[in-house]
Amino acid sequence: MPFDFSGRKLSLLAELRRDGINDERVLKAVESIPRELFVPATFQDRAYENIPLPIGRAQTISQPFIVALMTQMLQVEDKHCVLEIGTGSGYQAAVLSRLCRRVFTLERHQTLLQEAQKRFGALRIHNITSRFGDGTKGWPEAAPYDRIIVTAAAPELPLRLVAQLRDGGVMIAPVGPERRDQRLVRLRRNGDGHDVEELGEVRFVPLVRGLPRERASQKEE
Repeated sequence: MPFDFSGRKLSLLAELRRDGINDERVLKAVESIPRELFVPATFQDRAYENIPLPIGRAQTISQPFIVALMTQMLQVEDKHCVLEIGTGSGYQAAVLSRLCRRVFTLERHQTLLQEAQKRFGALRIHNITSRFGDGTKGWPEAAPYDRIIVTAAAPELPLRLVAQLRDGGVMIAPVGPERRDQRLVRLRRNGDGHDVEELGEVRFVPLVRGLPRERASQKEE
């Protein structure tokens, strides 16, 4: 008999509200996505704990609070096109898919991407377009984007991604060194310039340039 996660999900939503997530659209999006489907089977009983969990390839699914916070701070609207750097398990993209017109998401680990795509299909999420590629380059063919969310930490502001934002567009990204606390920043593009606001400390896996060695022959130019 499948485990009933409903009680744990309600407890998590209450915790998110206590911690400052007050955008009802974001809370409803989190509620609508079954996080247990985005974690390995060995961790499914912990899917609604407010913690990050490993998903393989030295990557993690972010804790629900961070997903909700970044989504809330991104200020996504119904007609927006959003670029996500770092598909991972696909959970963040799935949450965003409930809030905007289209999500474009890039992942540098082929196996993680394939697993995420299967989840999108199983949940009948049709407004996510995903592909294998180097996230530091973004997805210029589909630019400009209304919003960009980066789910790995760059050592400095990723200006190549900023250039793919629409004027007035917003990017949320962790910035800072690997294996130390980073700054979560919100950047808003203003013409050829941008304004940056710090949102607090976080810890993410690093944003890595290039593709994994086993896929080097397919590296994009």
